Amino acid sequence: MKPKEQDALLQTLKSRFEANMHRHPGVAWPDVLGRLQGRPAALNALGEMEATGGEPDVVGYDAATGGFTFCDCAAETPAGRRSLCYDREALDARKENRPEGSAVERAASMGIELLTEAQYRALQALGEFDTKTSSWVRTPPEVRKLGGALFCDRRYGVVFVDHNGAQSYYAARGFRGSLRV
Repeated sequence: MKPKEQDALLQTLKSRFEANMHRHPGVAWPDVLGRLQGRPAALNALGEMEATGGEPDVVGYDAATGGFTFCDCAAETPAGRRSLCYDREALDARKENRPEGSAVERAASMGIELLTEAQYRALQALGEFDTKTSSWVRTPPEVRKLGGALFCDRRYGVVFVDHNGAQSYYAARGFRGSLRV
């Protein structure tokens, strides 16, 4: 990432951080900035999250390690990460009408991880997300072995976890990611 791009990203992250203090009570921006400096892979991942519409923000702090967790906090699943099946196995299984890719592979290429169901529910405690869209979440191996994958959304004021065939994809389904720095 070029220095000018890095400065712009850090300014965007700082503005979002300051506008949403309820997501990270007791955390100070200088501490976050200090953790990000000298970590080009983390900045690149956050840049990818931002570029695909994720609006990443700090949602967690680990006092033991001094690390921060960033998560996609866009109101709806990031627009630049929709219409994806769950993983490579699901993508390879599609013979017709193949999507552009898979959520698991795209997350890995960005340097982030899909949210777990628990992380998704924790995010929903910070606001109302995915009221019109849905997001793939990390699926337990026993479900995936049977051909399924899990997704979550919020409807009627309730957070739901549901399932689909892993090879399915929809224009309104994508994925949210997290990054530990």
